[in-house]
Amino acid sequence: MRNQNYYYFAATLSPINYGDKPPISSEDFRKLCRENLSKEDAELLKYCYFDSKLAVETTKPTGSEFIDSVLKRIRVLIVNIAALRAKRLGRKISETDFIDETQPAIDAGKTAYEMDDPLEATLYLNKESWIFLDELMKDSYFDVDNIYCYLLRLQLLERLQIFDVLKGNTEYKQLYDTILNDYNTNFNEA
Repeated sequence: MRNQNYYYFAATLSPINYGDKPPISSEDFRKLCRENLSKEDAELLKYCYFDSKLAVETTKPTGSEFIDSVLKRIRVLIVNIAALRAKRLGRKISETDFIDETQPAIDAGKTAYEMDDPLEATLYLNKESWIFLDELMKDSYFDVDNIYCYLLRLQLLERLQIFDVLKGNTEYKQLYDTILNDYNTNFNEA
């Protein structure tokens, strides 16, 4: 499949960096894509999600090498983390239960799996996904892959915002509990 260029649409995209607040929601951007992409390219938007079920179930080529690469990476992460969890639980697994196709994805999965804090592991995988997208997009500025990548990056930024809120709520609760405990300790001593 030939990658179609979208010079005007791609040129209108606001620059985004990891950690930024998304300039537009991924769903609003998805609507813009449906208005600005060809019917064939817009049809592939259904694969532009960081969704483990979608990645595991989508094993046939989608028509986009970029999307196939993203789905394959997610699939490798999911299957290998699941195999590591099964191994930890004492279930018998063989080496064929692991997918050994994309070494950076395997390494990222192992690193995340070994982290004690699930939030930190998720944030790590989020950042690794951003880096992976950077590597895929080295020389792609105006073609449809850039549009798909932008959509995926918006989703990563949205996730990051959710995790920041969760982390903030956790830190607030810990601080509140500490203050309350200090107050109770001091009140009971008086």
